Amino acid sequence: MTQEELDNIEQKALEQFTTGKNLFGKGGAFAPLLQRFLNKALEAEMEAHLDDSQRLNGNKRNGKGSKRVKTSIGSFDIETPQDRQSSFEPEIIKKRQTILADTLSEKIIGLYGLGMSYRDICSHIKQMYDTEISPSVLTEITDRIIPDIKAWQSRPLDPLYTIVWLDAMFYKVRVDGQIKNRALYNVLGINKDGLKDHLGMYISESEGSKFWLQVLTDLQNRGVKDILIACTDALPGFTEAILSIYPKTEVQLCVVHQIRNSLKYIASKDQKEFMQDLRLVYKATSKAIAEEELSNLEKKWGEKYLVVIQSWRRNWENLSQYFSYTPAIRTLIYTTNAVEGYNRQVRKVTKTKGAFPNDMALLKLVYLATMNIQKKWTTPLHNWSLNIQQLYIRFGDRVKLDLATTPSGVPPKG
Repeated sequence: MTQEELDNIEQKALEQFTTGKNLFGKGGAFAPLLQRFLNKALEAEMEAHLDDSQRLNGNKRNGKGSKRVKTSIGSFDIETPQDRQSSFEPEIIKKRQTILADTLSEKIIGLYGLGMSYRDICSHIKQMYDTEISPSVLTEITDRIIPDIKAWQSRPLDPLYTIVWLDAMFYKVRVDGQIKNRALYNVLGINKDGLKDHLGMYISESEGSKFWLQVLTDLQNRGVKDILIACTDALPGFTEAILSIYPKTEVQLCVVHQIRNSLKYIASKDQKEFMQDLRLVYKATSKAIAEEELSNLEKKWGEKYLVVIQSWRRNWENLSQYFSYTPAIRTLIYTTNAVEGYNRQVRKVTKTKGAFPNDMALLKLVYLATMNIQKKWTTPLHNWSLNIQQLYIRFGDRVKLDLATTPSGVPPKG
């Protein structure tokens, strides 16, 4: 770039600045300045590379190459110096690198994490920065978070989680050229301080003791020594698996899931009356009263809906654990609403996806959504100071309270 061209660019930048026009993007004056800087920087790097030792070994300049660079202020071509021995490795913009400035990559990953399709991201980047980006480049950029995902999946966890919820979301994923259903299981927990945490996400084609044993072993290997209460839907094989790893854990089946499953087998004309009777069971003030109401339910409906009543009887031990707790803790554990609330937020991001090209594409999007959701998990649950004391009374030394501070982290008065 000649001095005259540089003067013209500086004059253009001054005019755009004084008139309030955008210096960035299409037609902006900043892109040519950045282009000149990069070319000069590459020249300086080549000069530093071709030191005396390189020249004594016969290495010297060998012309220039050219490549188009995409940045957050537009796209332009730069000249890349070359050496005869091809040993020059520039630092400011590396070989095969076509996206400059982490800010642009961060914007792309951020848009992807909000659920935007590759097509919409391409359109947005073109409109905002006058830069063309292909779907393959977008894939390469979003793939950069894969190491972050793997590190997050294997990160150390707290030794104790007071409450853990497990639930599944179902997606379509392309596998070997065919679209298959995939279950993505999320494990959420509340630690001793009342803070919510996402412990892990696991993809499986089917449920069963073997799968859940792998999940729970993973949690154990990452530092989880004890779980007080596990809240789940009636996941096949889960109870057996968790008791083999954490034999003292209390398993509470989701009452809401049980109700939904029951209503599938109740005739529509009976559903309203049946629910009025069933509400007396799960809304009872004690387990004894609940069992009495369950007997009344069986007397009234047992002959007509034997399968439903048998299901409640068969699962009663794990459905009724919550009666042992105060109303505040009951609300937390008798349903998997906590993890379902998380699921709803994730589905807002994934709902535009018909089918994912592979499992990792699914994990990438859910991981980014989770990172955004977790930004709000910064304070303990409401009334946690009271709840943790109730859990301490019930579970004793399994809950090791630091008496120097309250569960909310605030030093006690006096």
